[in-house]
Amino acid sequence: MARASGARQSLPAQTGRAPASARGAKTREALVQAARRVFERDGFLDARITDIALEAGVAAGSFYTYFTSKEDAFAAVLEQVGEEMLHPRIRELADRDDPISVIEAANRAYLVAYRRNARLMGLLEQVSQINEDFRRLRGRRTRAFGARNAQAIMRLQRRGLADPELDPLLTAHAMGAMVSRMAYLRYVQHFGTASTESLVKTLTRLWANALGLPRS
Repeated sequence: MARASGARQSLPAQTGRAPASARGAKTREALVQAARRVFERDGFLDARITDIALEAGVAAGSFYTYFTSKEDAFAAVLEQVGEEMLHPRIRELADRDDPISVIEAANRAYLVAYRRNARLMGLLEQVSQINEDFRRLRGRRTRAFGARNAQAIMRLQRRGLADPELDPLLTAHAMGAMVSRMAYLRYVQHFGTASTESLVKTLTRLWANALGLPRS
C-alpha cells in the first residue's frame, strides 16, 4: 500500500478508466465486483491485484486496462457502495406533513445499507487513517451528507417546525455523526445487541428531539 511504504499514489479524479465498449464495461464491472469480494475476504492491506483478476476470471494484465492500482479499484468499489447507501433525500421529502416519518425512513435506509456493507465501511475507516486520499474521500462523503441534511433542516426551520436557533450545517454534521458512528459501533465493532429497528426508533427520536420537532 502506498502510505505504508512511504510512496504517494493519488487517486484519479474518476475511479478507473472508462470502458470503450459494452464488452469492456462488462469486464470492468466484473473486476469491481471481484475487487469487492477480495477486499471483504482479505481486507485492504492483504488484497492483491492478482487475486482480484483471478476472482474476476480475467488475465492479470486486464486489471490495468481499467485501473491503475489497488487503491483505484478500492475507490471504484466505494463509489458503488456510496450510491447504494444514499438514504432517501430528506431535502426532497421535507415538505411532507410528518417530517419525523421522513427522518425515520432515511435512518432506516441508511442503517440497512450500512449493515449490508459493514465490512467495506470498516475497511474505509481503517484505510482513511493511513491514506490521505481516502481520508479526503471520506471527508467528501461526510460533507455531501451534511450539506443535504442541512438543506432539509433549513426547510423545516422555514416552516416553523425546527428550532430556528440551530445552525443547520453544524446540526446536520453532529446528528449525522451520531447515526454513522452508531452504525459503525453496531455493525463493524458488533457493539451491543440492539436490532436495526431499535436503532431506527432511538436515533429518530434523538433527531426529532434535537431539532425540536413537534410530535403529532
